[in-house]
Amino acid sequence: MSGFHSRHFLPAAVLALMAALPAQALTCGNDASGFAAWKAEFAALAQANGVGQAGLSALANAQYATRTINADRNQTGVRYALDDFIRIRLGSVDGFAAQARRRLDRNRAFFDQITATYGVPAGVLLAIHGMETGFGANMGSENVINSITTMAYDCRRSEFFLPHALSALLLVDYGALSPNQQGAFHGELGHTQFLPGNALTYGRDGDGDGRVDFYNMADALASTANFLRQKGWQPGLGFQQGEPNFAVIGEWNAATVYQQAIALAGQAIGN
Repeated sequence: MSGFHSRHFLPAAVLALMAALPAQALTCGNDASGFAAWKAEFAALAQANGVGQAGLSALANAQYATRTINADRNQTGVRYALDDFIRIRLGSVDGFAAQARRRLDRNRAFFDQITATYGVPAGVLLAIHGMETGFGANMGSENVINSITTMAYDCRRSEFFLPHALSALLLVDYGALSPNQQGAFHGELGHTQFLPGNALTYGRDGDGDGRVDFYNMADALASTANFLRQKGWQPGLGFQQGEPNFAVIGEWNAATVYQQAIALAGQAIGN
C-alpha cells in the first residue's frame, strides 16, 4: 500500500464533515436484508461529500460483515482486575517491556525524533503499539471497508460509525487504504488501530517520504504521537495515575484497566 500524500490532510474540514453528517437521513438495519439499499443511500451522501470513483466503487463492492456484527453484539467489556488484564494481554510488565526496549534500541534515532516533535515518550508509544497489535504482528483479519460500512449501517451505533465509514472511502480515494485491506472488527486499521476518521484527522508522515500509510510503523507511531499531543498531552509531565497526562491516555482507550496497563508498561519501557 502506497499511502496518501500529506497534502491531502484536511483535519478541520474532516472534523466539520464528521460533525455535520445527517445520520437521521439514512435508514439503518439490524441484519443483512437492508444493506444493499442502505449502500445506495450512503453512496449519494458520500458523493455529495467529495468521495470519488475509487471510494464509491469500494462501497458498491462492500459486503455485510457478519463476523463484525457478532463480535460487536457479544462484547463483554474490560472487566478484569489489573493483574489479570496484564497477565492476559502482556504476559508480564517486565517481559513486555523487555520486548519493547529491544525495538526502542533498534530505532533509537526515530523515537528520539518523535519525542522531540510531539513530546510523547517512546515508552508510551511502544506500550500502545504492543498492546494493540503485538508490535504489528496482528493487525486484524477483517476487511476494513466491509466492517466499517456494516457498523455504519447497523442501527445500534450508526451515528458514531457513519463519519468513519465516509473517511474510509476517502482513504481509498487517496490511495491510503486498499478496498481489500484487512483490519480489526470495527474497521480499525494499521499498527496502532486507528479508526478511519481519526486516521484522516491525526495521520502524520513518520518516515519523511511525503506520504502517510498506517501499515507503515513509522507513520503509525508518528500519528499516534500526534493524536495524543492534540488530545492534550503535556510534554515532560508524568503519565501515571494522578499525573497530568494519564487522562490523555483515556482519549486513546476508555477502559481504566487499559489506561493503567499502558501507563505501567510505558514507565517500565522508558525512553
